[in-house]
Amino acid sequence: MAAAAAAAEAPGSWRAAAPRKRRRSAARRPRGREAAALGRETQTEADRAVVLRRLQEAAEDLLLSDFWSLALETINSCLTKHLEQLKAPDGTLLEALGNLHLNSSPDESAVTPGAIPGETLVPGTCRWKCIPRRHCWVYDPLFSQLEIGVLNSLGLTVLSENEEGKRSVDGEPTIFYMPHCGTALYNNLLWSNWSLDALSQMLLIGNSFQGLEERLLGRILQKNYTYIAKILKGLEELELPETSQYTDVFNDTSIHWFPVQKLQQLPTDTWAFQEEPDYQDCEDLEIIRNKTRDH
Repeated sequence: MAAAAAAAEAPGSWRAAAPRKRRRSAARRPRGREAAALGRETQTEADRAVVLRRLQEAAEDLLLSDFWSLALETINSCLTKHLEQLKAPDGTLLEALGNLHLNSSPDESAVTPGAIPGETLVPGTCRWKCIPRRHCWVYDPLFSQLEIGVLNSLGLTVLSENEEGKRSVDGEPTIFYMPHCGTALYNNLLWSNWSLDALSQMLLIGNSFQGLEERLLGRILQKNYTYIAKILKGLEELELPETSQYTDVFNDTSIHWFPVQKLQQLPTDTWAFQEEPDYQDCEDLEIIRNKTRDH
């Protein structure tokens, strides 16, 4: 017995080993994470395709609607006057507005057979060049990651910072499309372009300023939205038509432009006041502030 015990403890002797716990291969674990990431990416692409298809369908419906044909008359009327003011070659800005493609590819070189490169046919109109999508900047503080991805895939630039509407035309003819925005955004935009030269370069499509004047008390307009109050006599406004099909989309929407002759007739001290709006005592501001800015 003693010999057997000694032999059992001798070096090199066999011993019963405890069963090991089964471990997942280290090489297999990343594959699971990669598969999950791939699945999320695939789902995102599918969601993006759905949104793009809906946008395309909405665009096609709009182009065939009564609203579109009526709106074109209003837009053409305004742009014709604005072109004369800019002393631009005939059709330059008119062609610049055009039809913004809502297809999935940002490739602007694609040409419909028989069309001119960079142009698209809009039903019921002559050929209009579309705004190059690389020249379109968009922003909404509530954009989801899916929406940002869709806009990027269309070739649009999504701003990374909430500018609160404080964007300058920088000496370039610019169209601002701002439907159903908080009043402060329009006021901020005017402040950012508060000069005769800058305002004469811009077109603003958004809530009717005439409607704002009718809805707000005069003292509220003067105190909280000073720049809107000051510019009311220096602009021309053309209402977009209202139709039953798009009542909830384009209601109370107008094109605003700023004739040089009207701007020159404003009191000279109009341009002296250039204080940045702060809205400290403003109730019901209706905009999302940029918390990183000093207010």
